[in-house]
Amino acid sequence: MKNVLLLVHDDDGQEARVQAALDLTRALNGHLTCLDVIRVPEFLNDYATTVGSMNLEVDWEVAAKKNRTHLEEQLTHEEVSWDWVQDAGDVAAIINNRVGLADVIVLNTTLADPEMSDMRSIASATAVKSSKPVIAVPQGYLRFAASGNAMIAWDGSAPSIAALRAAVPILALAQSVSIVTVDQRPDHGVPPEDGAAYLSRHGIHATIQPRKTEGMVSTSSRLLEIAAGMHADYIVMGAYGHSRLTEAILGGVTRSMLMRTAIPLVLAH
Repeated sequence: MKNVLLLVHDDDGQEARVQAALDLTRALNGHLTCLDVIRVPEFLNDYATTVGSMNLEVDWEVAAKKNRTHLEEQLTHEEVSWDWVQDAGDVAAIINNRVGLADVIVLNTTLADPEMSDMRSIASATAVKSSKPVIAVPQGYLRFAASGNAMIAWDGSAPSIAALRAAVPILALAQSVSIVTVDQRPDHGVPPEDGAAYLSRHGIHATIQPRKTEGMVSTSSRLLEIAAGMHADYIVMGAYGHSRLTEAILGGVTRSMLMRTAIPLVLAH
């Protein structure tokens, strides 16, 4: 895992993404690619472009250039290998087109500004469609502690297995790794012991912590409670899509975690 893809866009979550990507790139001794996306609304792609919309597009281009100048000045002092690519259009589509040679993508969990992109959906969709791990950081969280305490949310499903496997290069840097199950039945999915055995073959020694929900507490709430109690620096978990069927079966755990987590998530599918 060497190639880190960072979404660059002048929004309230950019600084969190940048700091997390820099921390990750340094930890992996990798290379950072800044994907600068100028978000263009659909009406600007219409054949009949008005003068007003043309002016609006120019304003966005000016803002993008200003943002790029600012970040390039910052990156020259960060002592990481980096390059810059730029594109315009739909954020999710561009990420999907550019993700080919990336090993990991850095996005946000969600953004407070409703006018900005739906980062929650973009993060989960990118993990599902790209088959690459996505590190989603909360808007105000300005670091990624790869050498800290890692928590793996395990339910024995294919996405949780994929997340564990994809996160191995990051987990290898952690000072502690805990595999946490919540109400997992012995006959449901791959047991956590198998996950721990897999990690041990990569030199990662994880502890297994079976937990139960309490009362009417949701699985996502319980996971976040456990993460806070063990002072986890990030959570590794499987990513699911947001189809109605998936939401009905799984209870929207991924969506809820993206909305409510106070620490980064490492998502994979």
